[in-house]
Amino acid sequence: MASEVRVNQIQNRSGLGTVTFNNDGSVVFAGAIGLGTVTTSQRNAGVSTATGALVYNSTSNEVQSYNGTEWITLSNIPFIATGGTEDTTSRSGYKIHTFTSPGSFVVTQGTSSSVEYLIVGGGGGGGGASPGPGAGAGGGGAGAIRYTTTYTGSPGTYPITVGGGGGGGSSGNPASGGTDGNTSTFGTLTSAGGGGGGADKGPSIDGNPGGSGGGAGWGTDGPNTGGTGSGAPGGTNDSTSPTNGWGNDGGNNGGGSLSGAGGGGGAGAPGTPGNSGNYDGSPGGNGLSYSISGSSTAYAGGGGGGAYSGPGTATTGTGGSGGGGNGAIGNGTAGTANTGGGGGGSGRTGTSGSTGGSGGSGIVIIAYPV
Repeated sequence: MASEVRVNQIQNRSGLGTVTFNNDGSVVFAGAIGLGTVTTSQRNAGVSTATGALVYNSTSNEVQSYNGTEWITLSNIPFIATGGTEDTTSRSGYKIHTFTSPGSFVVTQGTSSSVEYLIVGGGGGGGGASPGPGAGAGGGGAGAIRYTTTYTGSPGTYPITVGGGGGGGSSGNPASGGTDGNTSTFGTLTSAGGGGGGADKGPSIDGNPGGSGGGAGWGTDGPNTGGTGSGAPGGTNDSTSPTNGWGNDGGNNGGGSLSGAGGGGGAGAPGTPGNSGNYDGSPGGNGLSYSISGSSTAYAGGGGGGAYSGPGTATTGTGGSGGGGNGAIGNGTAGTANTGGGGGGSGRTGTSGSTGGSGGSGIVIIAYPV
């Protein structure tokens, strides 16, 4: 016959530490409960771990339990960070850090694998139009977009850079193409700036490569080419961007003496190629929309191509959704600040040259559950 020992309470020798066994089956410890301390390597070396086992993992500083299949963390240190413009009201259950200028994202406590970020490079400037015979200049390409919902943040300082937009091309003779936008960064992550749009004639007709490529300007020896974008097109349902960011090519020009200028590429679509006649400027590619800040907002639209007000009824290219500047007969329109939109291409008016629109600056947004 098995023997039994029944007690109501166990005390240590001083009587200060007790373990009490209640009638309802509960056990009350007077004082702290000590768990076995192991490293992750030691924990993983166990091949016959019992379901329900509890350990303190000294590698990750967490209490963990084995559920029969995997180790589950039972104690979570709150994730605390500072930096940028902080907001806890625009998106329910989340804290948002918005950077429109350089700074630092500083994690002071905790580790989270649910950090969401959006990094948008600065948009490229639209091309300039010369005062001599010519037509329209290409739209600037949008900055690249980097986005994920599964970044792991841990204590440390993450430098932030917000890329400025590129300048619009000049109206000299020959005119110049727009300059490229600048790169935005979050720690070691980068989003390239957009490529500048091509001028309406001269040595810089082709659009520049970039996060999204700039559109090609007018040229009689074409077709001239739009710049190459750095990444494949993305979408709002994608949870992780390519490592070089989402971006698309700028549009080519039409290739003839009446050819239109190409639109700058956007993060969601390429710039539209110029037509083969009538000096029309073509639209910039659309950007992509995200709700990381609490409401759906479009970013990284390409700039529209410029047009010429001479014979015919030429029309200008519209900027892509997400801050792309409109092309013009005259000076191009700037891309919207903190969207990474490309600047609009310019167009000649009579005998006057025009300048391209500058690209919109980029932005960095970081959000996580609280």
